[in-house]
Amino acid sequence: MTLPVDLDTDAARLRAVMAEDLAVRGALDDPAWRAALEAVPRHRFVPGFYLPGEERDGQGLTRWQPVTAALDPGRWLAAAYSDTTLITQFDGDEPDWKDPVERHGGAPTSSSTLPSLVVRMWADADVREGHTVLEIGTGTGYSTALACERLGSAGVTSVEVDPRRLERAASALHGCGYAPTLAVADGLYGYWPEALFDRIVAACSFRAVPPALVAQTRPGGKILLTLSGWLYGYARVLLTVAGDGTAEGRLLGGTVSFMPARTHAAPAFGNPAHWAAEPPGAARIARHGPERITAATEEAFHLRFLAQSAVPDAQLTTVGDVVHLVDVVSGSVATLTPAEGGWRVRREVRCGCGNGSSAFSTPTTPQGGRDRRPSPCVSTAADSTCGTRTCPAFRCRRPEGQPGGGRTASGRTGHSPSQQARAWTR
Repeated sequence: MTLPVDLDTDAARLRAVMAEDLAVRGALDDPAWRAALEAVPRHRFVPGFYLPGEERDGQGLTRWQPVTAALDPGRWLAAAYSDTTLITQFDGDEPDWKDPVERHGGAPTSSSTLPSLVVRMWADADVREGHTVLEIGTGTGYSTALACERLGSAGVTSVEVDPRRLERAASALHGCGYAPTLAVADGLYGYWPEALFDRIVAACSFRAVPPALVAQTRPGGKILLTLSGWLYGYARVLLTVAGDGTAEGRLLGGTVSFMPARTHAAPAFGNPAHWAAEPPGAARIARHGPERITAATEEAFHLRFLAQSAVPDAQLTTVGDVVHLVDVVSGSVATLTPAEGGWRVRREVRCGCGNGSSAFSTPTTPQGGRDRRPSPCVSTAADSTCGTRTCPAFRCRRPEGQPGGGRTASGRTGHSPSQQARAWTR
């Protein structure tokens, strides 16, 4: 198959079709964002990507097929203008798109987010003309280009932790006439050289709201990001920063998920077989099976986030028919074994702090107050593993006695996604 005779004309037609489809579905109701979507050539930002094959391999892994203009121009262009997330990188390995190979399994580490979600993010953050914005996670540069088209390049800063990704994104952006401020930086720390910002939008997920983002947002400004964790539970939060150095907001509805910031990704827990021995505790019949939080349903999606908030350092792994809940911080472990009519559970609870206390003791917040929920260990100002940092409902503020600039966050759980995510600090 050969490339279209006039690629730009065909691409413009497909953009218009995509924009009309999103508008009909109610996913694109802002004329300014529609104009940006119709103007930005997404295919310029995705010279290659992976799509899942129809069949898995012999080990049950997804076969990810490379798609480029050289391999299949029709499929490439159609996918570029579909409302689909396009995976562009696995396991941090940058592909050679001149000679790509099929991948079997792997963890996606970069992508071009589906256009409807990109526009939804900018709209949810209430981005308007005249705003200065910080985007965390440049990725392919497509969402950056949409922001530049809407706001002008001078108002857009975008950071990316992967220098190879940023190099490709910068080339595509400049080739399309956009000139935002770009930097190789970890979004966990924002980007001080361009602060303060009116809006900060993260295209990755964090275990907690990074304090630097609150510090770099103007009073009245907003932060939109996704909270996640090692059980792969997700909830989006929209915060408004107040003049007194606090930030407060609510959890947004929906089942949106994003790849974790690389510094917040789940750690390797070692050989699953080493965790496979049943804990010494007495067995009991489980009230629920693992599908309660792993099923592909909206209810399980939200329950998984709530469970993760209670055990923020836990991970799930399966060895044979046995499901293990492993806490690599404290060493606690629970097993779920199939039993007649349900599941049998055993658990061994440890505390990783070495003081012999319960793994569900009452922690102390960095401000000296007492948190009201289980946590793996007693928290101090130097304790980066404190469960309070993964709370889905919080209020951020500057700690007492600390000079301006540094902020911490603590909070509580127990809120449904529809509730105001108010929180407290001591």
